Amino acid sequence: MKNRELEKFEERPFLYYKTKEDIEAYLKKPVELKLRWLEAQMEFFYKAMPPKSKRVREKLRRGKI
Repeated sequence: MKNRELEKFEERPFLYYKTKEDIEAYLKKPVELKLRWLEAQMEFFYKAMPPKSKRVREKLRRGKI
């Protein structure tokens, strides 16, 4: 990606929209399925997190910050 293309991409905020129907369909899903999905997302974000962010997160979890 060229530098200018990257700059354009960085200028735009990440927006995420769901329709009312999408939300209603999600509400009908079993709680266990939603929790498994949430756990998978948390694992993904943790793996993608930079080492410094992981250290800060661990300090927050231990109450040291």
